[in-house]
Amino acid sequence: MASIKLVQRTQQENATGQSPIYIRLIKDRKAKFVTTGVKAKVSEWDDAKQKLKKNYPNSARMNAFLAQKVADAQAQVADHERTKKSVSARKLKEAIKGKADPNFFDYCDKRLEVLKGIVSYRTTVIYEGYIKKFERFLGYRDFYFSDINVGILNDYANYCKKKLSNGNTTVFTSLRILSFFYNDAMEEELIPLVPSPFYKIDIPKSKVERLYLNKKQIEDLENLDLSQRPKAVVHRDMFLFSVFGGGLRISDVMLLQWKCYDEETQKITKVIQKTQKQHSFKLGAKSIAILNKYKPKTIDPEAFIFPVLEHPERIFNDEVYKSTRIRSKARLGGVHLKKMGEDLKLPFNLHFHLSRHTFATNALNNGMRIEHVSKLLDHATIQQTQVYAKIVSEELDKAVDEYVY
Repeated sequence: MASIKLVQRTQQENATGQSPIYIRLIKDRKAKFVTTGVKAKVSEWDDAKQKLKKNYPNSARMNAFLAQKVADAQAQVADHERTKKSVSARKLKEAIKGKADPNFFDYCDKRLEVLKGIVSYRTTVIYEGYIKKFERFLGYRDFYFSDINVGILNDYANYCKKKLSNGNTTVFTSLRILSFFYNDAMEEELIPLVPSPFYKIDIPKSKVERLYLNKKQIEDLENLDLSQRPKAVVHRDMFLFSVFGGGLRISDVMLLQWKCYDEETQKITKVIQKTQKQHSFKLGAKSIAILNKYKPKTIDPEAFIFPVLEHPERIFNDEVYKSTRIRSKARLGGVHLKKMGEDLKLPFNLHFHLSRHTFATNALNNGMRIEHVSKLLDHATIQQTQVYAKIVSEELDKAVDEYVY
């Protein structure tokens, strides 16, 4: 016999101090939860009496509403248990909700397995992290697509801000990734094609300042004495190669093999890790000079240009190993670059992604057309590149303010 009780889930407290009231169903020692849509402060809920206290606005009317919810649930459970020889807690929950409903986390697990053959392994790891973050907020996996509504998404956003101290951009991303799976389920017709509740959540993205090195700072980095830190040299060279060579991401610079470089045409051709698209571009003199530092007398086409990663055969046949090694080496490079930035007294932390910003900003400053910069950065749309054009415009405005009278 299943038991039914109203419970307040205080771990889902929202920004106003209210926590949702659920119908808790226990069958064979397994608990399932069905939302009532009602929220109250802890001081407004009497758990012993299973009702809202008189200090809750319209408590009498809302208690009648909750009592009816419980009565309906009890009737559904009684009917189901009477007509079925064996019934699980999940089936009873579905009976209360009135329809079969896919479990959100089960769907995400299956979808992630499919995505592993479509996007990079690192991307699936990131997605999985955000899904687990949402699960930690709820405190359980027994969560269905029909449980997703504006209220619970707002509660999750507040949890990210208050409990985890996430910035707006992180909160926005946390919700956006959940919405990917919600939209995929609609496209697969597993859930009704209705307006998504995610569209009703307004989380402004924080303004991100695109930092970059100017020409003087690049020259200072080139000339920085690293004789006491020889292991840092290759990380500086990779950073500068990206600055002079199309703003390649750290993973793509690490994975450059000699077969990617055509010395006759002076072009790099490789598949970009993030987009999985083939990318080809010509190198300038400074990029070529950096490559020549690492050019052996006898070239193995499969060998990596920069001596950071090893075992290319394993790297390209084991996605987990590749992702783990890239992250490990990137962290080490980050330590070296941070120390270089401190030596140069830069007004910001030096890290590898600044090479990408530096390339884009300086290319535009030097007159390169924005569509060409966008192509070199392998941006999906030119809108992604326009943020750098805005930086150049702001720098020009600043120059006018300072020097034109």
